[in-house]
Amino acid sequence: MHVTAQRLAVLRAVSDRPHSSADDIDKVVRAEIGTISHQAVYDALGALTDKGLLRRIQPAGSPARYEARVGDNHHHLICRSCRRMVDVDCAVGVTPCLTAADDSGYEIDEAEVIYWGRCPECVASTAVSSGG
Repeated sequence: MHVTAQRLAVLRAVSDRPHSSADDIDKVVRAEIGTISHQAVYDALGALTDKGLLRRIQPAGSPARYEARVGDNHHHLICRSCRRMVDVDCAVGVTPCLTAADDSGYEIDEAEVIYWGRCPECVASTAVSSGG
């Protein structure tokens, strides 16, 4: 993989703003380096993800998000109200905790856990607006 100004800008944007969508990353990169096509940003995200420098998270019903935290064992928690995403370390430890009891002959190379709930801010705002 060649090092380019565009790929470095995308990597910086994701590192500085974990769990951002491709559109959000595109805006940040454009503000930093000026002219870059949407396709170039998407291509850079794909190349960096393929090389293991970024991780792509695909929550159900939401656009893909990207992070630079790779190579460890963590999961994600997403607020159903505001869609904020945070990292959650695996309860089992640093070794992979998602081993299939029966792999059905598949060669498993990835497992993803996404917890869904409501963040403290959304819970508090609901309590305030309902008078509780």
